[in-house]
Amino acid sequence: MRNYIKYIGILALGMVACEPEFENPVDEQGAYTSGEADFSNYVALGNSLTAGYADNALYITGQQNSYPNILAHQFAKVQETGMFLQPLMADNAGGLLLNGNQIAGTRLVLAVGANGPAPMNYTGSQPTTEVLNKLTGSFNNMGVPGAKSFHLVAPGYGNPAGVATGAANPYFARFASADNATVLEDAAAQNPTFFSLWIGNNDVLSFATSGGAGVDQTGNMDPSKYGPNDITDPQVFGSVYMNLVNAMIAAGAEEGVLLNIPNVTDVPFFTTVPHAPLSPANSSFGPMIPTLNATFAQLNPALTALRGVSEETPGESVYSIEFSASAASPVLIHDESLPNISEQLTEVLVNNGMDRGLATIYGMQYGQARQATAQDLLVLTSSGAIGQVNTQRVAALMAMGLTQEQAGQLSVNGVTYPMEDKFVLVPSEIQAINTARTAYNQIIQQLAESKGLTFVDAAAILEETAGGGITFDGGVLTSTFATGGAFSLDGVHLTPRGYALVANRIIEAINSTYDATVPKVNIGAYGTITPSQDVN
Repeated sequence: MRNYIKYIGILALGMVACEPEFENPVDEQGAYTSGEADFSNYVALGNSLTAGYADNALYITGQQNSYPNILAHQFAKVQETGMFLQPLMADNAGGLLLNGNQIAGTRLVLAVGANGPAPMNYTGSQPTTEVLNKLTGSFNNMGVPGAKSFHLVAPGYGNPAGVATGAANPYFARFASADNATVLEDAAAQNPTFFSLWIGNNDVLSFATSGGAGVDQTGNMDPSKYGPNDITDPQVFGSVYMNLVNAMIAAGAEEGVLLNIPNVTDVPFFTTVPHAPLSPANSSFGPMIPTLNATFAQLNPALTALRGVSEETPGESVYSIEFSASAASPVLIHDESLPNISEQLTEVLVNNGMDRGLATIYGMQYGQARQATAQDLLVLTSSGAIGQVNTQRVAALMAMGLTQEQAGQLSVNGVTYPMEDKFVLVPSEIQAINTARTAYNQIIQQLAESKGLTFVDAAAILEETAGGGITFDGGVLTSTFATGGAFSLDGVHLTPRGYALVANRIIEAINSTYDATVPKVNIGAYGTITPSQDVN
């Protein structure tokens, strides 16, 4: 069965700009001032959003268009500053090598394939960035892709010996000053006069992008016990975050800027794939609808009796499964927050005359299943799975005694086989994310206010892009996947134009806080996504 999701048509695609222009003339000596701030030695702390990560990779052009690098160029227009150094990758392909073996994929580009335009991995050149080729010296951009808040204070996070086992970060391993150094130590050792801090996204984002496959660790104060996709306890976050801010101030950076954490519902990775993508007009799906509905009609009385009406959407949906012949239907999902009624469902089906073997399979498969609602968020990667036959499920069902044909019929992702947890965020998971994120943001804003630092509401910026867009001289920036201009092709990280927007909002806030006149950049001069047919 063919995939039912196609990426939207791509219009007016922009290439990455290498030489941005500025809103303000740069040749007017003395036209700008630093006010009460000292930008002479700016150091940026953070994760992938600070590093300039885009299109699911770190590469030179992305780093050159990182918001800290944009800021550094503008700071140099108001006072004499040192060179802003970044741990540049070796190429524009993206990807990483460890002992010559590729451990991270190349950047995504937009290519036109058999099913239309879609993000694909760039193959025009091969990755050449070897993790074990240590960079020397110190770096002003201390953004480490993948880092959570507590990773910035973790000794050994840049130890190359730990990269293969996941105990260390390959990006930090390239430029850590020593095997046991922390990101914070290396940042503070530079005696910064000004700093920026954007951290905490990954403390909830990895849980979200995994479809909630991790654990909400609220109440667990030991991050050494956390899994890679877990939500960080807010108290742990607050303690680490205060340590980061205090250490940078103690190192000499009495002025700085703190950015908060955006909402996942404003990010295209979670908003592009609709909850109801199954169209009856689809030539593969449409003809199946009568058979599907007849099959599920055997289960629906039992599902309704055992579950009744959804508590989250009273009166709107019941737990019976039905596909529409006249409108797009929701996908079938696995919701682990539901009580598991597998055993009860099996017995009801047996009592209704179904063979116990088949009833057991139905009970196991649909004991925590329901059709998606508008309150569920399907992740971007689900688009490649919906409507596809799940070969692992086929093998499992054949091992239980079904023929290959029978197993295949019960293994269509989102149609007969519930979408796995990794593909969907259900309301309880979204609530856990928002609860933690809200707590983090309160901590960030309160610290900014108590320390006299600049606060930037990054969450509000991305909410604007999702809620109609942000206008600039060259058009409008929105969160629409691929065509909106703000987000790169991974659906999570920003484009150069998106990072320029963030830089401008930071500049506005800095100017207000420190009575400075740092000039902003021309957002329209920065590129968005890259179309290319250099793909496999």
